[in-house]
Amino acid sequence: MRNVTTTLMAVLLVVSVLAPATIAGSVAADTAQPDVDCEHPMELTDATGEEVSLEEPPERVVALQPSDTQTVFEIGAEDQLVGMPINDYTDHHDAGDRTDIDIPEDERIDVETVIDLEPDVVLAANVTVDGDVQQLRDAGLTVYHFETAESLDDVRDNVYTTGQLIGECEGAEERVDWMDERLEVVEEAVDGEDRPLAYWSLGFGWTAGAETFQDEVLQTAGVENLGAEAGIVEWQEISDEVIIEEDPEWIIYGVDEEGEDPGLSEGVMATTAYENDQLVAVDSNQINQAAPHVVYAIEDIVQAVHPEAYEEAVDELEGTDSEEDETDESETDADDEEAAAVADGDADDSIPGFAVSTALVAVLLTSLVLVRSRQ
Repeated sequence: MRNVTTTLMAVLLVVSVLAPATIAGSVAADTAQPDVDCEHPMELTDATGEEVSLEEPPERVVALQPSDTQTVFEIGAEDQLVGMPINDYTDHHDAGDRTDIDIPEDERIDVETVIDLEPDVVLAANVTVDGDVQQLRDAGLTVYHFETAESLDDVRDNVYTTGQLIGECEGAEERVDWMDERLEVVEEAVDGEDRPLAYWSLGFGWTAGAETFQDEVLQTAGVENLGAEAGIVEWQEISDEVIIEEDPEWIIYGVDEEGEDPGLSEGVMATTAYENDQLVAVDSNQINQAAPHVVYAIEDIVQAVHPEAYEEAVDELEGTDSEEDETDESETDADDEEAAAVADGDADDSIPGFAVSTALVAVLLTSLVLVRSRQ
C-alpha cells in the first residue's frame, strides 16, 4: 500500500510542477519584445556621461547629423523636426521649410542657428565635435550625444533611444521590427553559403576594420571584411600592398549617384575582384550612416554576391508568411467558435494548461480513496 500511495503522490507532484510551467512558458513567449519606455519625465545618460532630462515630450527637435535626421524621419517624428543639415547626405528626406543648421560649403554645424531655433532637445550623433556639443549646452540647450555605433545592435539602440527622447517609441519599435524582418531574409540567404573576401573602399585609401558597424554590415551580407582580416581596427588607411596580398574576390564601394566613378587605386585594380568585374556599388548614405537605411546596403551586397540564395530566401519566407496568414485565419475562426460556445454555456471555465492536469488529479485521488477503502 505504501508503494502505491508514494507513486500516486509523486505523480501528483509532477503534475503540480508541470502545469504552472506550461502557463509560465506561454507568458515568456509573449514578453520577448523589448520594452521601450516613453513616459515623461525621463532621464537618460549619453555618451559623455551627461544626465539628459526631459520633463515632457519635445515639440521642437534639432538633428545635428544626417544619421540623426534619417532616424527621426524613419520613426515618423519629422513633424517635430525644426532644424537639420540640408545637404547631399540628407537628400533622401524632404527638408520642407525646416532650417538648415549647416554652414554652407563647410559641412560644419552652425551653432548660433541651432541656438536661435530654441529646440527642446538636440540630437547629436557620435561624429559631432565635442566642442559644438559643449557650446550648445553652455547656451542652455538639452543635447543628447550618442555613442559610436560599432554594430547593427548599436543602430537598433540608436533608433530606440531617439524614439524615447522624442516620445515616439511606437514608431521606433516598428522601424526596428522592419529592419529585423528584412534581415531575416538576408540571414536565410547567406546561411551555409561560402563567404568570399571583400574589400570595402571608403575612398582616399581608407577602409573600415573591426569594431565598426560597417564590418558587421559586410559579415551580415555574407562576405568577409578584408580590413578586419588585415588587422585594421575602426577606420584606417590601407596600403595597396596589403590589398594586393589579400587579393579580394569582391570590391564594395559607396557612390552618391548611379554610375559614379569608384575612384579605386592602382592596387585595387590589380586584384582578382577588379579583373573579374566583381564590383558592388552601394549608396554611400545608406552604408555610412548608422541608421535604418543600412539594411538597404546589406540587401544590395547580398543580391550581388549571393543572388540565387537571396532569391530563394525571399521566395521561401514569402511562402512562410502566406502559410502563417492562413494559420492565423484558421485560429481566428476557431476562436470565434469557442467564443460562441462560451456564450451558449458549452465551454470549459478551466484555466488553459490545467484542464488535463485537473482531470488527472481527480483520477489519482479517486484511486487513492479506493485503495485505502480496501485496507
